[in-house]
Amino acid sequence: MTHHKLIIGNCMSMQEIPDEGVHLMITSPPYFNAPFDYKGLFKSYEQYLDLLDRVAKEAFRVLQNGRIAVVNIDDMLVDGEKFPIVADVTKIFQNAGFRYRDRIIWKKPDGYLRISRRSGVLLQHPYPMYFYPDNLLESILIFQKGKFDYSSIPDDIREASKINIKEFFDNKWYMTLWEMVNVLPSSKLEKEIAAFPEELPYRIIKLFSYKGETVLDPFVGSGTTMKVARQLGRNSIGIEIKKSLITIIKKKLGFDRQLNFDDQDDTFEVIIRESGEYGCIS
Repeated sequence: MTHHKLIIGNCMSMQEIPDEGVHLMITSPPYFNAPFDYKGLFKSYEQYLDLLDRVAKEAFRVLQNGRIAVVNIDDMLVDGEKFPIVADVTKIFQNAGFRYRDRIIWKKPDGYLRISRRSGVLLQHPYPMYFYPDNLLESILIFQKGKFDYSSIPDDIREASKINIKEFFDNKWYMTLWEMVNVLPSSKLEKEIAAFPEELPYRIIKLFSYKGETVLDPFVGSGTTMKVARQLGRNSIGIEIKKSLITIIKKKLGFDRQLNFDDQDDTFEVIIRESGEYGCIS
């Protein structure tokens, strides 16, 4: 039996979660003023970094000692200027108290991106200094709070959470390059939402949490992390600023009873902060 809590509010505050109340955080923040998804969302790059700074500090507070925070993010090109988001986020999480543990590169399918106006400049001007590459990659940044006590996990939970070695090798989880198919534009539950594929939280949850533990996603979007957590026998907490996504998240998790989960005794709770408490990003 697992428990799933959706909080409608601003994740710069995780007031409903006690200190050391979760075992794993995995999230994908909104990309800084991305032209197709979040254009003009933030007034400045400094405002964007301030948001992530506050989230990092709250994540450090709510994570248990020794546990992992994972951020799927990448540098962003906005109006011709490239912003070093990966480097800045790494420093933000380090300053919040985390140790930088690893970086995995997520490679999207080769046919996902065709040559753009930016990279195509070289075709019009085949000379030095006209080169600008198109990006098929995203970064999966892995941070750790302190050191993990391996002896703290009971033997039965340890065995129940055992990783399938065949799956580990067949899908090359052991590499710092993960090839995963991104969410297709035709996906109904992710329409107009920049969601990551289920494979991403699936791997992270398997690799960094145990059965019955709690997974947090402070930018939960359509609820992908919560869905996978439920499938893998973990509890989940999601924070989302858009109240309109409640129905989609509930449906994705199967709490509309249209999806068949083995344990129908799982619970789903929605907390909507009072008006003015969940506000806007600014």
